[in-house]
Amino acid sequence: QVQLVESGGGLVQAGGSLRLSCAASGHTFSSYAVGWFRQAPGKEREFVAAISWSGGSTYYADSVKGRFTVSRDNAKNTVYLQVNSLKPDDTAVYYCSAVLGTYSASFYPRIPSYDYWGQGTQVTVSS
Repeated sequence: QVQLVESGGGLVQAGGSLRLSCAASGHTFSSYAVGWFRQAPGKEREFVAAISWSGGSTYYADSVKGRFTVSRDNAKNTVYLQVNSLKPDDTAVYYCSAVLGTYSASFYPRIPSYDYWGQGTQVTVSS
């Protein structure tokens, strides 16, 4: 029902920054919470960040706190992930995901929480 398209990935040097975007179809996107996950080669998909439908609550994995920022512009049906001070370990395919409603903090890091997923955007960080 909801289509998600990630963009903004690319090749950057360590210490650089990118702004990833998650664009959604439809006019009901404002009712969805959005999570960001990433998957590096040979590793499991892991939680990165999430934002509630109102934008009033955000959540981050410990590995990215202080470096990444998630925000949303519901008028544009878009959620952003600003990634700063990038490290080679941040290299991965980044996926956005969406789920309807509002939940407690423990809900957001869990992959099964989300109903819709995008195709991902590649972030590559060189030394």
